[in-house]
Amino acid sequence: METTLKGIVRYDGSGFAGWQTQPGRRTVQGELEAAMSRIAGSRVRVQGASRTDAGVHALGQVFSCRWPGPFPARLRCALSRMLGPEIRVTDLTEAPADFNARFRATAKCYVYSLDLGREPDPLSARYAWHVPFPIDLERLRALLPLLEGTHDFAGFQSVGNPAKRTVRTLFSARLDPGGLIQSRDAAVLWRIEFRGDGFLYHMVRNITGTVIEIARGRFAPEFLEESLQSPGPFRGHCAPAHGLALASVEYAAFAANESAP
Repeated sequence: METTLKGIVRYDGSGFAGWQTQPGRRTVQGELEAAMSRIAGSRVRVQGASRTDAGVHALGQVFSCRWPGPFPARLRCALSRMLGPEIRVTDLTEAPADFNARFRATAKCYVYSLDLGREPDPLSARYAWHVPFPIDLERLRALLPLLEGTHDFAGFQSVGNPAKRTVRTLFSARLDPGGLIQSRDAAVLWRIEFRGDGFLYHMVRNITGTVIEIARGRFAPEFLEESLQSPGPFRGHCAPAHGLALASVEYAAFAANESAP
């Protein structure tokens, strides 16, 4: 008897070469599979909703797997003890037999955190991009709605992992105060939240880096529209990985991100 499981996991991506298993490299998927296989006594393969890159964090990454037997009630706690403190399984439940965390997802939400202080805050340095030059926040706020809707985002796709289909829909893109974590000087922390039906390789980081360059006056405002019309390659600025976090993943049949903060 096998049981399909759906889990939500949060992690600090600083020490990992991304989510996806890679030979000879430490990854979140690899650590999770190793822990689950050890408990099960046989190989357990995990499917993640999103392949976060090296250094990218997650508050609500969703995964699915086939468990070899009935669902163990204390499996979530056991996994968190084995994987902590960098990884914590926040929710683990039995799911329909055909549930797949990647292919059943209807929307994903990413958050990019910015530290706009004169000097980097040591308590948020691992989770926010320190931008030391002046930023026009009103210009930045006005740029984001231009990205909403259905577009061909080929001009925001980095080389190295090209997608066959580059049309995506951004349901919302907005600027809000506060970062992934709060600090003493909270007034300098901001976040850009992107919610869409899917994202290309480095798409969020490329968009973020580009709108920041426009908001600081290095690129002209027209550069955003030019990039949206471009077939590629990407010509803007890619924001660093450590400011990005996968906040939540949504599903039509049931709420997969209820426990994500």
